[in-house]
Amino acid sequence: MTEPFISLHNSFYTIKDWTDQDPELAAGFTTKLGGVSSGDFHSLNLGFHVKDKSEDVCANRRLAGDLLDFPVENWVAAEQTHGSRIVQVSTLDRGKGALNYEEGYRGTDGFYTDEKGVLLTLGFADCVPLYFYSKNRDRIGIAHAGWKGTVSGIGREMIKAWQKDGIDAEDILAVIGPSICSQCYIVDERVIREVRPWVHPSETPPFQPVPGKSSEYHLSLQQLNESILLQSGLKKEQIQTTSLCTSCSSEFFSHRRDQGRTGRMMSFIGWKENATS
Repeated sequence: MTEPFISLHNSFYTIKDWTDQDPELAAGFTTKLGGVSSGDFHSLNLGFHVKDKSEDVCANRRLAGDLLDFPVENWVAAEQTHGSRIVQVSTLDRGKGALNYEEGYRGTDGFYTDEKGVLLTLGFADCVPLYFYSKNRDRIGIAHAGWKGTVSGIGREMIKAWQKDGIDAEDILAVIGPSICSQCYIVDERVIREVRPWVHPSETPPFQPVPGKSSEYHLSLQQLNESILLQSGLKKEQIQTTSLCTSCSSEFFSHRRDQGRTGRMMSFIGWKENATS
C-alpha cells in the first residue's frame, strides 16, 4: 500500500487519498519546521504543556491555522492523559483549548464530529495518531495512541462509538500516522505484558526481543494498532499506515530521541465550512 502522507509544505503533511476525494477535508500532521519557538522547541512547537513560552505556542498555532486555511479559533484541543476517553464535538466547542491549554477537554485522547467548521487536534511526539473517516456517513475522528492508550483499546473504542450510531465497520477508513518506529522504540517486560492480550496466536507479534537483552523488546505500535483495528471489524484494505518515523526523522519532535525535552507536533482533521470543490 502506498504512503498515505505527502508533504505539501515543510510545516505539514496531508493524507492525500482522503483530501483528494474530499476537497473540503483538512487532514494531516505537522512537522517541527516553520515556527517561532526557540531552543529545545525550535521551531513549530504546538504544545502548551512542554514549558515553551505560551506566546510562542499561540503564534505557532496561528501560523499553522493560516497554512491550513483553518483559523485557530475553530480548533478544539485536549489535555491528553494516555487513556481511552473519546468525545464527540461540534461547532459549539470551537476554540476550546485552541489558545489556552487549561480550557481544552480534560482527560481526553480522542475526538470525532459530524459537523463542518471545527478542526479536531491532538499533540504528538512519538505516540501514534489514528485518523478515522467515513465519507458515506459524514464523520471524522482522531485519537492519540501511546502504548497505554493503545493497550486500553482507544482505536477499538472509536469504532465502537461509531457503530453505536449505526456506522458499520465496513464504512470506516483508518490511517495510522507518523510515530516512533519499532527500531527506535524499546520497551521492557512491563509494557509487553500489557501488549500480549491483544496478540492473536496466529499472527506475528508486534514485538521482538532486543538481541542480547533478556527483558527488552522492540515494539511496533503501528502494527499493534493495526491489529486492534482489524479485531474491531476493519479489513486490511481499509487501513493505511505511514512509513514516517518521528524519531528517525529530524523534521519531527521526538520525546524518546530528545530525552523528554522537546515540542509537540499536531494531528488534525476537519471539514472546512467554505471550501470549494
